[in-house]
Amino acid sequence: MKNSFIFVLSVLFVFGCTKQSFIGEEYLGAKYVKSPLGEEKAPDTDPLIRFDAFDCTTFVETSLAHGDVDKLIKIRYKDGNVDFLSRNHFIETDWLNNNQDLLENVSDLYGKTEIRTVINDKQNWFLKKHNLKTNIKPQRAEIKYIPYKNIDKIETKEPLIVLFIYKNPKIYDKIGSDLAVIHIGFLLPNGQLRHASRRYGRVMDTNFNKYIRQIAKNEHNIGITLVKIK
Repeated sequence: MKNSFIFVLSVLFVFGCTKQSFIGEEYLGAKYVKSPLGEEKAPDTDPLIRFDAFDCTTFVETSLAHGDVDKLIKIRYKDGNVDFLSRNHFIETDWLNNNQDLLENVSDLYGKTEIRTVINDKQNWFLKKHNLKTNIKPQRAEIKYIPYKNIDKIETKEPLIVLFIYKNPKIYDKIGSDLAVIHIGFLLPNGQLRHASRRYGRVMDTNFNKYIRQIAKNEHNIGITLVKIK
């Protein structure tokens, strides 16, 4: 009887060690809501943190912060200053630059890269999208990415952040600025993309390589940037 009990415990231990769980798992199934977080004051009165609903960016940010509001604030705002104007609105010029202690572009390790140059006109964007007048000068950034034409199959041994790179001259007329990063999620070692999907309305896993083959059919979707979590 004793030996049988030990055997069962051993099996359970091995199963527990081999079962994979990855970043953001606790939020799987949560609903997709556009811009669910804010500063709890005008012009965005949404809460600083919530766990029942995400868009693609807030899902990644909350997962990186492990649900801790102080860590989340540091990720979402320049210098941790909770203010709408200080929020890292643009991934390519704000979010990546202000989180260099946490993030590293490792695209070169996974494929032949190119450079997407983007100029975010935040002054015009704030005015057009939020009716806010600012004196922010346009910000230029060069983001290294792997074009879809250079991707066969990507595998990783650790979770990576994946940025989906976009280029469409007409986007300026729509939002008042250029835009390079159109979507964000996690590429997992099991080959899944974990992301908050607007199409399916929830946080979910989907086969990464199948996903990129599908979206690459749109000429404005030009590639991916892979970011290591330090």
